[in-house]
Amino acid sequence: MAKKELQVLVAEQKILNKIYAVRGERVMLDQDLAGMYGVETKQLKRQVKRNIDRFPKDFMFELTMKEFENLRSQIGASSWGGTRYKPMAFTEQGVAMLSSVLSSKTAIEVNIRIIRVFTKMREFALTHKEILLQLARLEKEVKGNSKDIQNIFTVLKELIEKNSKPLPRNKIGFKNYD
Repeated sequence: MAKKELQVLVAEQKILNKIYAVRGERVMLDQDLAGMYGVETKQLKRQVKRNIDRFPKDFMFELTMKEFENLRSQIGASSWGGTRYKPMAFTEQGVAMLSSVLSSKTAIEVNIRIIRVFTKMREFALTHKEILLQLARLEKEVKGNSKDIQNIFTVLKELIEKNSKPLPRNKIGFKNYD
């Protein structure tokens, strides 16, 4: 594996590790995104608030402190420390919109990688969903055929039992007629 391919894989894995499920959405938090973009979290939040019209609720929302505490306990990360403000959570569309707000070259490159990871996750989910649907169909078929299979086993058992009983036979060999 080439060095560049390995770097991309590592970068993708780091991005994947920063995607969380909150309110049924896959999101990335402002603090993680700011770190990837190489800016301070307050700078990222400031830019978002200046351009709040670009971030409807399905692009970005603020976590409640309860959601944040729950997420923090699941991850076990103490590095978030004492944040004074509720974190912002960005969906895939919100991350894409960030590239127009943070116009640095680094932000654009990072956004491209993040969007590719989100796309791969969606493709994987669709593939996974297709497999689950096929398994469900197969299960229905097996359940539908289970009575037929049970009947076959019953007939086979009867045949085996019938053949296992010895039939009355005439003795063979020399007969003594005295």
